[in-house]
Amino acid sequence: MRYLLSGHLPEASSILLVESGSRGILEKVIAGLRRSWGAQVPIDLVSCFANLPFGLDARTTRVFRVSDYRGRQRRAELYRELRARNYPVMGIVCSEEPLMMKWKWALALRVPAKVFIINENADYFWLDRKHLKTIRQFAVSRAGLAGSGAVRTLIRVFSFPFALCYLLLYAAVVHARRALRMRFRRVSPVGAATRGSGTPA
Repeated sequence: MRYLLSGHLPEASSILLVESGSRGILEKVIAGLRRSWGAQVPIDLVSCFANLPFGLDARTTRVFRVSDYRGRQRRAELYRELRARNYPVMGIVCSEEPLMMKWKWALALRVPAKVFIINENADYFWLDRKHLKTIRQFAVSRAGLAGSGAVRTLIRVFSFPFALCYLLLYAAVVHARRALRMRFRRVSPVGAATRGSGTPA
């Protein structure tokens, strides 16, 4: 990740896209990138899908499929190769989908490129201090703290410790009762035998 603390935009001589979302999102973004930076700009792809999205040519697109980079050693090889290709900019899909969650943030940290975030509407913004307001709004929305869901989310957050304490206390009482019953069952036959062994008056 580069230029996080500045608004500098490097020349987009090549672009790396991380397809960590639905295929339709990326296809819309590719069309917009072509309009903004020209049809001749090379666009490479990190993806978990087998085929290419519409708008990318298999003859000119380098595809890095995450299924080919399993294990720590292979992941390290991928990071080295991406760094060696010197991508000036990298786009990461951040829709509300559990797709390539660990991959996209690892790539954001390890690839020295200016990062732009792509949402589920195929809009995007740069990840830097000039866009802090947009980043904050995006984070609040993803955390469920925007709109009508904010109150419910806050209630769940604040009530969680109390609910957890109640459940732990309830479990402790149940286990204590069970332990006492088992102990009483082991002791009671001995007491009965002792009472029965006395000499009648």
